[in-house]
Amino acid sequence: MSTSAVARPGDLAVEPQRFFFVHMLKTGGTAMFLRLREHFGEDAVYPNASDGDVMTVAPQFVTATLLERWPERGADIRVMIGHLPLCTTELLGVPFTTLTMLREPVARTLSFLQFHRKLIPADADLSLDQIYDDKVRFDTLIHNHMVKMLSLTPDEMTADMLTPVEFTPERLARAKANLEQIDAVGTQDHLEDFCEAIDAAYGWHIARRVNHKGAGKPKVSRSLRKRIARDNADDIELYDHAVELIHRRGFLR
Repeated sequence: MSTSAVARPGDLAVEPQRFFFVHMLKTGGTAMFLRLREHFGEDAVYPNASDGDVMTVAPQFVTATLLERWPERGADIRVMIGHLPLCTTELLGVPFTTLTMLREPVARTLSFLQFHRKLIPADADLSLDQIYDDKVRFDTLIHNHMVKMLSLTPDEMTADMLTPVEFTPERLARAKANLEQIDAVGTQDHLEDFCEAIDAAYGWHIARRVNHKGAGKPKVSRSLRKRIARDNADDIELYDHAVELIHRRGFLR
């Protein structure tokens, strides 16, 4: 894919403040998307229905679709929230205030496995271990997913979040450094606290103090939990860094 920045939308002398939310898989981003759409209105949020069907076109996943839609929609967009790596912000030629939420990696992976089993009828009878064992799925969607989303560079991003990468100490260090530069960082287990901090900082109204009924912990073998933790050690270190970062500075930079 081309990594050159595209032109600014319109000829505005002063760009409006735009927000880019890095939506990691199974970290609470869908709840954020619905709240942001309610707050800003559908036309101000990317993606919306005009950008293509979420199943067939999947604008929430495909950077090329965003680049195609940007000349037409960019002037109206105030918030972008999709499964697009952080480096996507470097492709559009305008500044963004950045936000993201992380989730404890074992819980995030188990949530993804359960979701996959519900989403794909052919896999409905598979065990979580069998779904986890699929190499393509593991390499593209599971393995240190959060590190990948924060560490990819435009030059290496050949398949958006599905881009295969090698997980090295340097990559983990880059993900941590990029996390430090994100303007608002939260964790899924403190969603409402995160939203209240954002509301106070940006004048939004997205916090919802309601009792969230969790699905409960799935019945999972101890061996699978250990495998997930071992395989995603970089994500665990990144998540621990996020928790320490929030304790040190709060949710906002």
